[in-house]
Amino acid sequence: MLNSESLARLKIISAMLIFGTIGIFRNLIPLPSAFISLTRGLIGAAFLLLVITLKGQRLNISAIKGNFLYLAFSGAALGLNWVLLFEAYNYTTVAAATLYYYLAPVIIVLSAAVLFKERLTIKSVICSLIALCGMVPVSGVLSSGLSGINIKGLGFGVGAAFLYSSVVLLNKKIKDIPALDKAFVQLLISAIVLIPYVAFSGQLEGISFTYSSLVMIIVLGVVHTGVAYALYFGAIKNIKASAAAILSYIDPVFAIVLSSAISLALPDKWVLIGGVMILGSTLISEIKFSKE
Repeated sequence: MLNSESLARLKIISAMLIFGTIGIFRNLIPLPSAFISLTRGLIGAAFLLLVITLKGQRLNISAIKGNFLYLAFSGAALGLNWVLLFEAYNYTTVAAATLYYYLAPVIIVLSAAVLFKERLTIKSVICSLIALCGMVPVSGVLSSGLSGINIKGLGFGVGAAFLYSSVVLLNKKIKDIPALDKAFVQLLISAIVLIPYVAFSGQLEGISFTYSSLVMIIVLGVVHTGVAYALYFGAIKNIKASAAAILSYIDPVFAIVLSSAISLALPDKWVLIGGVMILGSTLISEIKFSKE
């Protein structure tokens, strides 16, 4: 029988594996990224509300009111995190933006030690840094390069990392609320935050749906948003923020493994080395040593 902490780890790993398949589905949808994220948030929130209703339950309004500030700020941070990441892609390469974005786990590890008095062990710091170094080849930045760094791209990417970090840290402050209720409110608020960005960035021009793109968007909304974030947000309260942060590196590694399996082509040696660094550091971070 798994204890609450072990179950939380399993939920976060499951969420990361789901997130790792997003790229495959995204590539099948010929629509702007910000618009897709908006629909993901709305569909995910609607799906969670449907699940709550089908379970014969109601939203716990008193719990939502009691945590509303944290729910509102974390939901807004999630939406703004998507916005800044989209802007980073506009000003720099996907590889560079991804690398900047994965500064987030290091930020979380350091912040958790200050905000929640989580013990900052040498092992957690080293594992975080090794995983971040592993992201260099995994992101593809070695092939695309960082020459001529775009300051705006760097700013947006690092800003997205800080916002993602704040989502994790704020969720640690949310107490006594069902996981589905929490995820529903946060996804709804994140979608609301995205509405003006999508509306004023011209992303609604020429929008048209095919049957296949509509199906893919629904899958992204239900599975990759509703289910994945319910797992993730529901697990955060039962695990150290630093542990959740390091486990998040599973996402890009699994994405690369899955992509390589589908294309039947092995990634180059540097990507493999980076993947080993990330998975190895993640595994070591989870091993309990006697003196810890």
